[in-house]
Amino acid sequence: MPWHLERSLVIPRPRPEVFAFFSDAASLERITPSYLRFHVLTPAPIAMHPGALIDYELRLYGFGFRWQTRIEAFAPPLSFVDIQLKGPYKLWHHRHDFEEAPGGTRMRDRVDYDLPFGPLGVLARSLFVRRSVEQIFEYRNRTILKIFAQPPRR
Repeated sequence: MPWHLERSLVIPRPRPEVFAFFSDAASLERITPSYLRFHVLTPAPIAMHPGALIDYELRLYGFGFRWQTRIEAFAPPLSFVDIQLKGPYKLWHHRHDFEEAPGGTRMRDRVDYDLPFGPLGVLARSLFVRRSVEQIFEYRNRTILKIFAQPPRR
């Protein structure tokens, strides 16, 4: 049974600019906590489209992981979906939605995730995984607001 995480954030920039930032895989390194040692392995530039594969590496709970996602849907500047093909989760389905909002763009994240190992995965989620995923997304949102508070790059 998958679990769900939802977050919403108004970013003070126009939707095309916000969508471009999030659809650039290199931006993930900027908004991921440094303790995860997250790096995109796929050479840039990565052409985003349904079926695009992106490889990453990271450290999670002291263990190194390779993570591969596939872009399942890509509808600029409205939404895109990435799913984990290889990595630490049994299921990772991440939907990113972007809509115009007063003061900028509302970005919505919805992550459906599940852990391997049956009852042990359920226990791990209750002990630390749920809080860890929430902390990562809280960090992301704080960092996103700092990035977009700066004047646009010329």
